[in-house]
Amino acid sequence: MTAAVDYAYPWANLVRDFKFHADTAWARSFARILRSAPWVDPAIDAADWIVPMPLSARRLRERGFNQSGLLARALSPTQTGTVREDVLVRVVDTAAQSSLPHRERQANVAHAFAVDPAQFGALRGKKLLIVDDVMTTGASLHAAARALAHAGAVEVAALVFARTP
Repeated sequence: MTAAVDYAYPWANLVRDFKFHADTAWARSFARILRSAPWVDPAIDAADWIVPMPLSARRLRERGFNQSGLLARALSPTQTGTVREDVLVRVVDTAAQSSLPHRERQANVAHAFAVDPAQFGALRGKKLLIVDDVMTTGASLHAAARALAHAGAVEVAALVFARTP
């Protein structure tokens, strides 16, 4: 897992604006900053597909966009093709991870992700790169990676813009 910045001032405020106040223009700036971090370009180049962390259907309706999808598209070298938002699905609308103590986060998302059945066979042998905006404990990324590996991905790496120190 690679992160560009610590989830602290000023980045935490900017990520909150991006995510909760629909300030979607931040996606390109965050992608540029993320690409400047060591190992990011090789990780993108090595991936067959870039897979954004999915939102629940309810949160997607509320926000009107998936911030991880915007970030993934901004990171994609071609802006099309390599980003696959149709692969990983959030099947359980869990409590927001940020609302839970660290010890409860793993259980909260343990079965929250699945691979879309229509994509299951297409994952066999693929190298995937999960993209998310923020990582605190890594529980969501771990659960998502487990679902992708179970479906046959041979490698699953992760990029996040910010990580809680």
